[in-house]
Amino acid sequence: MNSCCPAILVHGWRSHPGIWNRLAPALSDAAVPLWNFDHTAMQGAGTETIALALRDYIHKKRDETGYAGPVDIVCHSMGTCIARYLLEVLDGDAREEQVRQLVGIGPPNNGSAMAELFNDPERGSEVIRRLIGVFVPEDYDPGEDTIVQEFRPRSRTIAALRRAGTRDDIAYRIVLGANLTADPAFFPAFGGRTWELAPDGGWRTTYAGDGIVPHSDSHLPGAEVDVLPAAPANLARNPELYCHTMLPRNPEVVARVRDYLTLSAGPAVRTPPRS
Repeated sequence: MNSCCPAILVHGWRSHPGIWNRLAPALSDAAVPLWNFDHTAMQGAGTETIALALRDYIHKKRDETGYAGPVDIVCHSMGTCIARYLLEVLDGDAREEQVRQLVGIGPPNNGSAMAELFNDPERGSEVIRRLIGVFVPEDYDPGEDTIVQEFRPRSRTIAALRRAGTRDDIAYRIVLGANLTADPAFFPAFGGRTWELAPDGGWRTTYAGDGIVPHSDSHLPGAEVDVLPAAPANLARNPELYCHTMLPRNPEVVARVRDYLTLSAGPAVRTPPRS
């Protein structure tokens, strides 16, 4: 009998299940059963609607497979908050969803500084212009994007997650990319840096991020955090692999997630980048 829990894969905003095309084979080779949740057809839907669809998907897969035990959930970007909304807000008191681990890759747990920046009257249009073809499509309008509005740091959705808090029956793990060597090629749109909200409410940039999500967005009390690469020399070879959009396909990230799910991960890596 397989000793690994099924792994539910949840892709991020404006992404697709193909983002797992490096992780899925690695998990299959490790005998980890895969359930790949696809919400690409739900463009325009809000966080709660997608979270409910994730719940229905999990229940459907349980019915199909007859599996009634705990599962692991692996998410990229905002997919992490979709899963958290299901587990903490919708299911928090009932705890009907049995989850062993929640792994978030580049998650905006405290809301997305980038979502807020998109709406900034002074900086927003220039930031969006730099990200066209990289992170947003031509003629992108954040005002018409339900998820972007719901992921602003002061939104009701983020407030609901903050009120609910994490669950003590789930192990939370976070995998982050960082520009340890201050290489502009890490994320060329912003010269290798990541925008974040400063404590005074203003804007600043940092190397402690993946080009889209700063580490301050990802912080979650009690979560184990890996900051990759483990060795700065890895950035010299492929700096772009550690930026937000490439993290799910990054070989080092894939190996780390595989080790989480097979319970063979060693100590967390926390190499701090230069600010």
